[in-house]
Amino acid sequence: MPIRHDLRNVAIVAHVDHGKTTLVDAMLQQQGAYAEHQEVTDRVMDSGDLEREKGITILAKNTAVRYTGPGGEDGVTINIIDTPGHADFGGEVERGLSMVDAVVLLVDSSEGPLPQTRFVLRKALAAKMPVILVVNKVDRPDSRIAEVVDESYDLFMDLLPEDADDDALDFPVVYASARAGRASLTRPEDGGMPDSENLIPLFQTIMEHVPAVEYTDDAPLQAHVTNLDASPFLGRLALVRVKEGELRKNQQVAWMRRDGTIQTVKITELLITEGLERKPGELARPGDIVAIAGIPDINIGETLADVENPVALPLITVDEPAISMTIGTNTSPLAGREKGTKVTARLVKDRLESELVGNVSIRVLPTERPDAWEVQGRGELALAILVEQMRREGYELTVGKPQVVTKEINGKLHEPVEHLTIDAPEEWLGSITQLLAVRKGRMVQMTNHGTGWVRMEFNVPSRGLIGFRTEFLTETRGTGIANHVFQGYEPWAGEISTRQQGSLVADRAGAATSFAMTNLQERGTLFVDPTTEVYEGMIVGQNSREDDMDVNITKEKKQSNVRASSADNFEKLIPPKKLSLEQSLEFCREDECVEITPMHVRIRKVILDQTERSRAARARK
Repeated sequence: MPIRHDLRNVAIVAHVDHGKTTLVDAMLQQQGAYAEHQEVTDRVMDSGDLEREKGITILAKNTAVRYTGPGGEDGVTINIIDTPGHADFGGEVERGLSMVDAVVLLVDSSEGPLPQTRFVLRKALAAKMPVILVVNKVDRPDSRIAEVVDESYDLFMDLLPEDADDDALDFPVVYASARAGRASLTRPEDGGMPDSENLIPLFQTIMEHVPAVEYTDDAPLQAHVTNLDASPFLGRLALVRVKEGELRKNQQVAWMRRDGTIQTVKITELLITEGLERKPGELARPGDIVAIAGIPDINIGETLADVENPVALPLITVDEPAISMTIGTNTSPLAGREKGTKVTARLVKDRLESELVGNVSIRVLPTERPDAWEVQGRGELALAILVEQMRREGYELTVGKPQVVTKEINGKLHEPVEHLTIDAPEEWLGSITQLLAVRKGRMVQMTNHGTGWVRMEFNVPSRGLIGFRTEFLTETRGTGIANHVFQGYEPWAGEISTRQQGSLVADRAGAATSFAMTNLQERGTLFVDPTTEVYEGMIVGQNSREDDMDVNITKEKKQSNVRASSADNFEKLIPPKKLSLEQSLEFCREDECVEITPMHVRIRKVILDQTERSRAARARK
């Protein structure tokens, strides 16, 4: 079979915060992707506002570097896919793997392999892809390089499929400091720098171990749609990897749709990625990853084929969703008060349907109500990111408490279970174990590195992890690190009580007064400032006891013309606890939901009327 020696396709996969995007930055910089006058930005691949704010990668993106160093003197194009590190965005990782021929697995030299490392490696090994192990951040003072390499070998042994090749364990190991832009093939001292001044050893390893693209001579065209983008001038862009044949600008191709129909379409524009830019091109050959325009309704997983001989490629499949959430229009008394917001059911439905086009790992299902939909995704974070994006686009929404997606297997109810890894100082061991025991967590392993920190591994029902992070950070005084990844389905674990405290619920509409709040702050923690507009059924704070309490937060001080002797006694008002969108979703109980507008996030009862609420509570008992 003919081979293209001038091209390599590789994905960079790792756990969150192990340095994928920083490594891509260094690779781009060293291979001249920036012009002399261009400003060099940190984490340039994280281009979305939310990605920059949260410091995480949400969408898989591709770039290309032109390598002309040792082993690639004639000039080799390396297409690099930067993937997210959170298990919630696993669909992006699976899609990224469908575009490449090998993976670079990054592991932190101190933290070692973590749950997401296991998830991405399992996918890569199942696809029989070669793996290059990069131990990153070797210059960390607490690095333990040799141990981490051994742990990575153990992980490979654990995940190798039975039909794996004999040489699957002979993977190369590169030691790097992405931030310094240095790599080496010889192991440095713990906390030391790699001996090379640049990333050439990494590029050489990619050249040697990433297979060059093989193709069939004179084969008919086959190109796989792996991602979607949009351009203000060209409309919808489809990112395609050409598997066989050639794809040219203005060519007529057969568009093989998901439903089995075939339509002849014209490629109006073909864009080739060079560094951080897409430049117009005329021709794409096997192995190339290019963007094409001219097909407004194209979707991920579909095939572009030869008109005379159309052969479809397999559709991209992703893991099942584990968490669901109800998203509907804003039904609170304060709906539509903000200027220019989108409040109607039609607009919300259109937005959710447009999300399905580019996001392969979510599903949208109808509910009994015409103005609410059940949205299923991989995890809480993925759904919270979707809601936050809609909020920024001007939508007003009511979002229900996250629930798990259950399955019936052999007539028994099963629920999703997560593998949770916790790193925390030894002193919090007891309180963490207690916290997870209540949530039906089962400890499977515990390691003490002798540094004062312990690593604990638990299997916990996904239900038990909803709202876990806030309590966990409180218990460990913000020092603990928790990561989890989907494990599988297990029989229903029974009742899990999560939140111990009840809510303080406003019993009438009006503005919150500092006089009423001074008296209420002894009863619990307040969430609102004085003068905040409230309505009946809105949650204004957390009760110190476990049942809900209806309170009058709008009560004013009675004025009279007699001077009070206590007039000079000033009461101190404790500043309210401000909850973010994720914290509000975690705080919710079953009978509560979150009202989201571009300016405000409010927690409320599903049934606003006090009498109806108590009637419904009695009916449930």
